[in-house]
Amino acid sequence: MTDHALSVVRAGALTTVQDLGRPGHAHLGVPRSGALDPPAAALANRLAGNPADAAVLETTLNGCTVRPRSTVTMAATGAPCRVTVNGRPAAWGAPVRVPAGALLDVGPAVSGVRTYLAVSGGVAVEPVLGSRSTDLLSGLGPPPLTDGAVLPLGRPAGLHARVDVAPQPGPPTELVLRVTLGPRDDWFSPEAVRVFTSRPYRVSPASNRIGLRTEGPVLDRAVTRELPSEGMVLGAIQVPPDGRPVVFLADHPTTGGYPVIAVVRASDLPAAAQAPPGTPIRFIPVRRR
Repeated sequence: MTDHALSVVRAGALTTVQDLGRPGHAHLGVPRSGALDPPAAALANRLAGNPADAAVLETTLNGCTVRPRSTVTMAATGAPCRVTVNGRPAAWGAPVRVPAGALLDVGPAVSGVRTYLAVSGGVAVEPVLGSRSTDLLSGLGPPPLTDGAVLPLGRPAGLHARVDVAPQPGPPTELVLRVTLGPRDDWFSPEAVRVFTSRPYRVSPASNRIGLRTEGPVLDRAVTRELPSEGMVLGAIQVPPDGRPVVFLADHPTTGGYPVIAVVRASDLPAAAQAPPGTPIRFIPVRRR
């Protein structure tokens, strides 16, 4: 059994392996998947001395606990949390040396939702369609972590970053999403479009990696006939029969039969990954670029 591995002691509520995802396969019905907060995942990899495409662990709300079988460098970014090595405090947002057999605990998020844990060498599970990402919708990639799982690690590619703590944006207290209206905004009444772009919503507890669901005003449709399934893109805001917008995230379906009222700018989506239930949301219309 290889010494370059990571034993999972506590998997947490939902911890998955994620990298840059598998874009370019939508025509096959395969979502892109990948880290919901790409800047946080990329920073963790830089701190640990990994290339940008190395696979990391994405935790949800209550972190995870792991034990490396060889001495490694680890880095936790994204949602701020308490980090310990064998019960002793360690740095969050900085490289941490973890000896072989030591217990590294990534605690519950103090704010935000998802913490990213990079390990020197990267998580080296078998890639599927060029990616090691777990896709909760299609089931591609490794399954979500369970207690007792063992993850292979790659060989370190370089030295870890020489920093004390890396600055990174905090989780949003209000989620402001810039949107381009369309392609089906004309399926909604003018009043519904006005409500969508002027009234506040909140992040629903039913949100997940597939979509950020919202609570708030119901959007009335002007066109009530059935819509043939259409291609869906990252950030598309689909409005299901209950009238409340759903923002599609990394594991979104590649097609859908409900009208898309708008599309969120990609640069605003990492903040959506860190918005806990109850976070206020505002949709701000912008012109097409």
